[in-house]
Amino acid sequence: MSASGGTKAIVAALAANLAIAVAKFVAFVFSGSSSMLAESVHSLADSGNQGLLLLGGKKAQREATPQHPFGYGRERYIYAFLVSIVLFTVGGMFAIYEGYEKIHDPHEITHWYWPVGVLVFAIIAESFSFRTAIKESNEIRGEQTWTQFIRRAKAPELPVVLLEDFGALVGLVLALGGVGLALLTGNGVWDGIGTLCIGILLIVIAIVLAAETKSLLLGEAAGVEEVEKIKAAVVDGDVVTRVIHMRTLHLGPEELLVAAKIAVEGNDTATEVADAINAAEARIREAVPIARVIYLEPDIYRPEAAK
Repeated sequence: MSASGGTKAIVAALAANLAIAVAKFVAFVFSGSSSMLAESVHSLADSGNQGLLLLGGKKAQREATPQHPFGYGRERYIYAFLVSIVLFTVGGMFAIYEGYEKIHDPHEITHWYWPVGVLVFAIIAESFSFRTAIKESNEIRGEQTWTQFIRRAKAPELPVVLLEDFGALVGLVLALGGVGLALLTGNGVWDGIGTLCIGILLIVIAIVLAAETKSLLLGEAAGVEEVEKIKAAVVDGDVVTRVIHMRTLHLGPEELLVAAKIAVEGNDTATEVADAINAAEARIREAVPIARVIYLEPDIYRPEAAK
């Protein structure tokens, strides 16, 4: 997986979530807090999610085969989509179930210092993980807002880790609020309400991730900036006079397919056209290095056919 895949952020999140999951489960055993149980399952699910992202990145590096001539770059999208499913089912639905059970059959929280201490530790650990994800994202985000970055990023790993870490931090605050209110009022229902809120939050994040990853799986074009660079690189003003029409498609986060019909003059020789196409391909790769697969079809420009 390339640097833009956010490997450092994934590993940081994996280490933090494994440690937090163990700590939360120990707190649940000693305190009986359903928020702690939901949060421990949430952290365990997140750990599995980071494992899936790392696995997807590894599988995507396989060489192209006759059966898969364009390679395996989309493996990263598939595993990111699996992450959203795990987050929805194991994280969100489990938390909602636990919250519902706790509200209908509340139990007093014992040994309050366990859940409170673990939650404070978890907030600190998740903050470091979130900071790593933000730092890596800022290196490639440019001038995009965070919403634009999550929606437009072609590499799914960083948006996934960002949303997971953000959801984890908010969930920890909700869990701390639920436990705190349960301790202050002596009513375990508040613990259940906190757990229910965590479940709803995780489901919302899972839906956002699923929607964005589905778009990548279906196939997204290059960004506007890349498209303009490619068009400018194709035309040499001599043999290639214009781009009649063009299509781009991401075969993976760092691999772009470019297919275009280009206009040449009717009196150009086959050798001149072939040389112009080879030169145009070289210019495209220089302007947009991720343009790995390029097909240029020469034609005579006719305004009525330029669609």
